[in-house]
Amino acid sequence: MRREALSNLGTRVQQWLLPLRCLLCGASGANGMDLCADCAAELPRNLSCCERCALPLAVPAALCGECQRRPPPWDAAWAPFRYAWPLDRLESRYKFGRDLAAGRVLSSLWQTESRAAVLPELILPVPLHRSRLRQRGYNQALELAKPLARAFDVPLEHDLLQRQRATPAQTELDAVTRRSNVRGAFVLRPGISLPVHVAILDDVMTTGATLAECTRVLKRAGVQRVDVWALARAPSPGRR
Repeated sequence: MRREALSNLGTRVQQWLLPLRCLLCGASGANGMDLCADCAAELPRNLSCCERCALPLAVPAALCGECQRRPPPWDAAWAPFRYAWPLDRLESRYKFGRDLAAGRVLSSLWQTESRAAVLPELILPVPLHRSRLRQRGYNQALELAKPLARAFDVPLEHDLLQRQRATPAQTELDAVTRRSNVRGAFVLRPGISLPVHVAILDDVMTTGATLAECTRVLKRAGVQRVDVWALARAPSPGRR
């Protein structure tokens, strides 16, 4: 029996023993995920947004007003979802509730969305400081990036970009404080060689302060194009 047939058989046995259940409403899962078709249809797609920073907009635009006033350091952004109900509930369970099943659903959803216009040569997840990693037990950005990198056949490196300084959580900070909070927090591992096109990946993009700081580190190292990828973009009025 071929490897693919064995894998399919194993999947069917697993689903028979542990039926898929929607993590949001408890109904039967669909399309191989712990998410029903109705809840999946409610997920807020980010179809109308700024091409440069992925900020949700009423009408799509190459540059939103903020990007015209203060262009971000990265070259393009891809965030297929908006950070709103019910995706925000799945994300909260995954990131703060240690619900890895929710993470698998989010990663599967990301793979089903239209790809970025140009794929990078390398994906770098936003790193956690070792103290935060010990506390949480996993890097949520890395776990989302792994299956995405496999699906797109793009190399993934988890330790080239490093967080050298522990910083307070960005969640309750305003845009200005977020920028100062992460300034100088990231470094590259010494002695590495980077390709010309890199994507930095995170779970949620709010003001973009963390992604912007990572981008500056990569551009100072000679990377010519840096894209930022996030599962979801928050419709925040306080930018960068």
